Amino acid sequence: MDVIAPAAFEEQDKAEVLRHLEPEVEVLMEQHLAKRRLWMPNDFLPADEAMDEDALRAAAALRERARGVPDAVRVAVVLNLLTEEGLPHFHRLLDRYLGGKSVWKTWNFMWTAEEDRHGAILRDYARDARLFRFREVELMQFAYQSSGFDPDWDKDPYRVFVYTTLQERATQFSHRNTGRVASAEEPVLNGILASIAADEARHFTFYRSVFKSILGLDPNRALVSALSILPSIDMPGVSMPHFKEMADIVRKMGIYGPWEYKRIVEEALDYWKIGLLTGLNEAGRKAQDRIMALPERLRKVAEYIDQKSSEKSFSFAFIYDRIVTA
Repeated sequence: MDVIAPAAFEEQDKAEVLRHLEPEVEVLMEQHLAKRRLWMPNDFLPADEAMDEDALRAAAALRERARGVPDAVRVAVVLNLLTEEGLPHFHRLLDRYLGGKSVWKTWNFMWTAEEDRHGAILRDYARDARLFRFREVELMQFAYQSSGFDPDWDKDPYRVFVYTTLQERATQFSHRNTGRVASAEEPVLNGILASIAADEARHFTFYRSVFKSILGLDPNRALVSALSILPSIDMPGVSMPHFKEMADIVRKMGIYGPWEYKRIVEEALDYWKIGLLTGLNEAGRKAQDRIMALPERLRKVAEYIDQKSSEKSFSFAFIYDRIVTA
């Protein structure tokens, strides 16, 4: 007779909680659809066989404007582009718990379809704007996809929703702020990134609402799971070539870094009302106390990184080895 490990029992219990939430998830998905504006990459960058003179002139003007996009912004665009094209890893991870014939599966497929446009539009923009030495970008994408993404949190369905809440919000910040920095030179890129960021904001709303419901049903184990994720997260692109260097540039540009992560955690704790939860067992109370201490810890981390930071120079093959100083 096979013996099921305690961890497997816990995983099954948590998956059962997700099944119990299916009616709420259906409502959340309906709310999501009611707010969604379904745009397509071609809406921003027409590539039809028959294009009128205005569309052709707009395409030529885009390429000319893109010449003025600073190299630091180009680095941020590559980071965002490759991160979005890592989507297949996330579909696989989510399908572990959101598979089966249920509203969860419907959500996962719909989320995947919405996210797929993000990588598509950024790739289309980069090609149309002639922003990079493109084969180098493709080599980075191949290396990133080949290295995989196999985080520890995929063994725990509760941790999946803590991670996706934080990650979707972080991605929203990254796209929105990259667009803001690029807007002076390239308003089309700003519009593209604003639309992607709006999608990420709606996905963030869905995932944080799901975890709030999990807290209502199973607060003690949910808090323990949250504590394992909240102190820091690896962004999905962590395994891509030059990730650390690109992330350093993005941080120094004010696009995304420790201060933004601190804000994201504080928002989550406030929305989930972590500090107000009562009736917890010992493990839940300990996790609650440690979670509520995180904002101060994250502040110290952000200050330390700022103090230790110094100007550095980087070069990347995808921008012809030009030097980027940040």
